Order: sequence, then structure tokens, then C-alpha cells
Amino acid sequence: MKGPGRRLRKKESRKGPGRRLREKIDLFLLRKVSVVRVLYSALVRRKRNQNGASANSLLTSHKSCISLRMKSIRPYKINATAAPLSQEVENGLQPGSHQILDNENSRKPRRVMVIGGDGYCGWATALHLSNKNYEVAIVDNLVRRLFDHQLGLDSLTPICSIHNRLRRWKSLTGKTIQLQIGDICDFEFLSEAFKSFEPDAVVHFGEQRSAPYSMIDRSRAVFTQHNNVIGTLNVLFAIKEFGEECHLVKLGTMGEYGTPNIDIEEGYITITHNGRTDTLPYPKQASSFYHLSKVHDSNNIAFTCKAWGIRATDLNQGVVYGVRTDETEMHEELCNRFDYDGVFGTALNRFCVQAAVGHPLTVYGKGGQTRGYLDIRDTVQCVELAIANPAKPGEFRVFNQFTEQFSVNDLASLVTKAGKKLGLDVKTISVPNPRVEAEEHYYNAKHTKLIELGLQPHLLSDSLLDSLMNFAIEYKDRVDTSQIMPNVSWKKIGAKPRTVAA
Repeated sequence: MKGPGRRLRKKESRKGPGRRLREKIDLFLLRKVSVVRVLYSALVRRKRNQNGASANSLLTSHKSCISLRMKSIRPYKINATAAPLSQEVENGLQPGSHQILDNENSRKPRRVMVIGGDGYCGWATALHLSNKNYEVAIVDNLVRRLFDHQLGLDSLTPICSIHNRLRRWKSLTGKTIQLQIGDICDFEFLSEAFKSFEPDAVVHFGEQRSAPYSMIDRSRAVFTQHNNVIGTLNVLFAIKEFGEECHLVKLGTMGEYGTPNIDIEEGYITITHNGRTDTLPYPKQASSFYHLSKVHDSNNIAFTCKAWGIRATDLNQGVVYGVRTDETEMHEELCNRFDYDGVFGTALNRFCVQAAVGHPLTVYGKGGQTRGYLDIRDTVQCVELAIANPAKPGEFRVFNQFTEQFSVNDLASLVTKAGKKLGLDVKTISVPNPRVEAEEHYYNAKHTKLIELGLQPHLLSDSLLDSLMNFAIEYKDRVDTSQIMPNVSWKKIGAKPRTVAA
């Protein structure tokens, strides 16, 4: 058959069976919504003067049905309440009405998935965002707790199970944080997590975070690279497949830059070479298998932003100290972990614990190693600012996330001074440096972008340091002094797995 009819059928056939099926499903859903609306309106009119429980349950059932059907309709997002009618009136809504948000408001990030939400930074961030009225879901495989069992380590602070933590948070605030336990290296699990929660933003803390852990032996070096790189790749594919508008907020590290003899810019540097000028990613000089995994992450994220239009913010974080935030102080069951050992403990936290138990402060080598530092309260601030001010589609932003710079000797001097005020006789010793790093070097890193977004930093004042010291003293009976000295050597790492004696 020739003529326009045949051409029309050919044109329709190009749609393919999948597209025609989707169109039929959309039409079916629209018809169902119309029917439900008619039934719903009739029920409202019929039951308007009745106060029976059966009426409320019928209305609630139909409103829930409308909420499910309307999820696929654009350009409006309809939030149908499932509360009794009396509660709707108290909230300022007429019985049977719906709160309609326009496109602009519906795009504001309100649902945040925190991957690694049971860890040191992740737990504090999850509580902070929930307290700021974000809908939060924690995704975690709880492997950080397993590391402690494997290596014979423990947090200075007693920490509750993730389930008890979340139950306590709900009892105190009335807010629910969802929990999905699984490994993001399992793409099937991650896919289901994305599809069920539908996040507007993903905060990715879900990586093995310790440089010394990655240098224990071959198996842990391999684990670190696989867990971190493959996990992040899976997150990128999940965003591409299930949430193209989702904003990735990824925790990077200042350690990616190394210690160059020039100023460290925020992610990019403009250079002129042989008469030509370009802006390029800042050179990376990783110093462990852990830091190398972060460099791989950054490259993969930058590529997918360019190729797929993903929006991402890389937070190159400095060394974090402290343990208390407004949320974790609300109840002892919300307390965060506090690591002081030679594998997971960070410099200032370790020094405070060493001073509290009378152990000399362990300065590696000459002590001139300089890094950026920040209070954990600023970590949660920075993440919130990144979420509230998302990157544009296809944009890969890099923020240097720290507030002050200190050398190891600077920190030892500050802790010694604070200890004397508390009546402690604090001494310092130099121990052979287990790392391969410059012990005296130039270091000047820029960190203005988060300040411009509104970060109000908590600087390391005398009062803050006194508070941290008192916290260490409070829990000093839980310190295992055998875990203080470093026992992981960059040069002695071998292929044979290392075990820890009980």
C-alpha cells in the first residue's frame, strides 16, 4: 500500500513496541487518576457531615492511591496527605485538598542519601541534615565496625548499634532516618536503594578512609582500591540510570594534592606554557593507596560529568578533629566514634588522648608536615552548603574543605599548652616516620569557595581545645595504650596478610 497512510504507519512503527507500551501505560494511569478523583470527590461530599472512622479510612486509602498514581505526572509534584481530616485542618489544608508545589520548589533537594552514614563524618552529617528537615536515608554495609574487630581496635567513646542510634534519634526528634544495609559495590543492591528512595542528592562517605589501613598489606591495599573506586563508579552509574538530576556530593581529600612547592588551588589551575594558556585540573601527588583511590574517583567523576551531564561537587577535606555536634550531644546513644589509634586516629584527636593518659605525644619525624584542619561541626556545615547550592548539570566543582593550617609541631605545642592548664605534664617525642612524605615543606592551600557560600568556621580556639582535652580525660579509662604507637610502615608493606594477635 502506498500513500500517506503507509508513511504514517511507518513513522509510528519507528517508535518501537517499548514506546507504544509506555504510551498505553501513561494513558491507563491518567484514566485511573480521573476515576479515582471522581470517586474521591463523591466520597468527600457524601461523608462531609459524618465523623465515623470508616470514612476517614476510606478517604485515607483513596488519597494514598492518588499519591502513588500522580508520581509520574509532570509538571507538578503533589503531596497527598495520609493524615486524618482533623489533622489536615490543623495544618492549614481544607479537607480533601492537596499541597501543590510548582516545578521550581519541587527541584529543591529535600531527599538526601548518605552513603557511609554509620561512620565518623557520615553519622554526624546524617543527623545534621535530618535536623535541618531533609528526608535522609543512610546506606551502609557497617564494614567500619568490622575493621575494629579485625584489628583489635575500639573507639574511645562507646557507640551504639546503628539501629539503636536511629531509634533514639526518632524518639528524641520524631524524625525518621531510613536505613538500608548493603554494599554499594553490589550494583543490584544500590539500584534498589536508588529506586526506592529517589534521592535529590547523594552524599558519598562510603569509602575506606584510612591511609595506614591501605598500607597494612596487599589484601587491604586491594580492598581499598576496589571498595572505593568500584563503589564510586556504581554510584555514578546509579545516578545516570535512576536519577539524572541527582547531585553527587563526594568526600575527597586534600591528600590528593600532595605537598607541592606552589600554592594549592581549589581543583583547577590556570597555566601558561609556550605562549598558550589553559585551565586544567590541579596536579595530583597521592601518597598512599588510599589517596590514589581518591584520585581515581576524582577522574571518574570529572569524566562522567563531561560525558553524561552529571552534577557533582568534590569536597577535598582536610584532617577532621572533634567529636561533638549539636545533634550528637542530644543523647549518649547518639555519640559519635572517636578514633585515637595509629590506623584510624587523626593527629589532633590522637594527641589529646595521649596527653590525657600521660603518653608522650608521638610526632612523626621532624614534625613539619603541614595540613589543613577543620572541626567536625564544619564538616556537616560544608556538606549542607554544597547540597543547598548544587552544581549545574555537567559541572564538576571542587571545594577545598578546611578552615586552618597547622604543622604536626604546631598541634603538639597547642596540646602541651592546653594540658598544662589542666594540670597535665605533657611531653613530646619524635618517632621514626612510618610514612614516605616530606617532613619539612611549603604548604599554602586556598579555601575560599565554601566561605563564599556562607561557611561560619569553628576555629581551634583555646576553649575548643580545652573542651576536646576534657572529653579525652572523661573517657581515658577506655584507652588501650598498646594501640597508640604507629605499627604500619609504608616501606615494609608486603604481600603476606598481616594478622593481629588477640
